[in-house]
Amino acid sequence: MSGHSKWSTIKRKKGAADAKRGAVFSRLAKEITVAARVGGGDPGGNPRLRSVLLAARAENMPKDNVDRAIKKGTGELPGVTYDEIRYEGYAPGGVAIIIDILTDNKNRTVAEIRHLLSRNGGSIAATGAVLWNFEQKGIISIAKDACSEDEIFEKAIEAGAEDVDTAGDIYEISTVPNELHVVLEALEGAGLKANNAELTMWPKTTVKVEGKSVGSLLRLMEAIEDHEDVQHVYANFDISEKDMAAAMEA
Repeated sequence: MSGHSKWSTIKRKKGAADAKRGAVFSRLAKEITVAARVGGGDPGGNPRLRSVLLAARAENMPKDNVDRAIKKGTGELPGVTYDEIRYEGYAPGGVAIIIDILTDNKNRTVAEIRHLLSRNGGSIAATGAVLWNFEQKGIISIAKDACSEDEIFEKAIEAGAEDVDTAGDIYEISTVPNELHVVLEALEGAGLKANNAELTMWPKTTVKVEGKSVGSLLRLMEAIEDHEDVQHVYANFDISEKDMAAAMEA
């Protein structure tokens, strides 16, 4: 189980998403506001906004919340101005991590992120130190009961996808970044409803994490993601199903 979008799978298994739905909505609202500020409030002409609206739909975010966040971004409603920052770092065992931030106080946030990392066995890295090992991809998630493996491969390739990962509990279809929405529309046109579609940072190489180190790594990942200014966390860990099951029971 490698650590790109698989972190989402781990969170589902731990039940964290439902327990923290308010925090999820707050995170999405920030991203919607920034996307609308940068590219305008029309998702038809704003791919970034279109992506986050898909994520909001997957989380059942109320329409009023979405509309309000868009209007804050376009200036129709007053709102906070957020700075976008990307931190790079290391987790225990040499795992590379990327942390995407939206904050209204950069000095406070960097101090808090440094503290979280050091307290949990990690550290901040220099800019570019780990980014080289990741590439941006589009990821579309579809439930496994939607179709057979043969059908998902056939429809995904016809839609223009790069590859399909069938190893987990959902199908994950990867695309080049600027083809995400084209592939998504083609799949939905073929009768396959997506659970989620997003741009993610995909590791080129992974680091094996085993035994007790799994628990330490997951505690760090959770601590980072629980921070109110963190939007996304990406990592290049690889954990076996056996070690993952043990960590879930701990």
